[in-house]
Amino acid sequence: MNIQWLLTYILEAKESKMAYDEHLIDRLSFLLDNKKVHYEAKKMFGGLCYMIDKKMCVCGMKDKLMARVGPEQYQEALVQEGAEEMKFTGRPLKGFIFVKGEGTDTDEQLEYWVDRCLEYNPLAKSSK
Repeated sequence: MNIQWLLTYILEAKESKMAYDEHLIDRLSFLLDNKKVHYEAKKMFGGLCYMIDKKMCVCGMKDKLMARVGPEQYQEALVQEGAEEMKFTGRPLKGFIFVKGEGTDTDEQLEYWVDRCLEYNPLAKSSK
């Protein structure tokens, strides 16, 4: 499964009936703004994804965060509180993690995930 397929799937998906967590979105925007990161926010997955350098970086969803941490940090990320595999068609997508609310409750926890995503972003391949 490649990133082009994932982006196509996301962009072509029908609008989800579930709304994203606006509090989580506000916290993500605040963190990225404070870090002076230039981003573009796009509605995807029934959530709001933050694109940095035209690459998906981190997303706020209804009840969780989607973090693109990369394949090298994948196993380490999975053992963090609230982390779980991100699965499509029943298979985990290496490099992408879902983080449930208990893993993003505090500002420090959320910043941990944002920092991991920002660290990987320069290494990530952009879609064509």
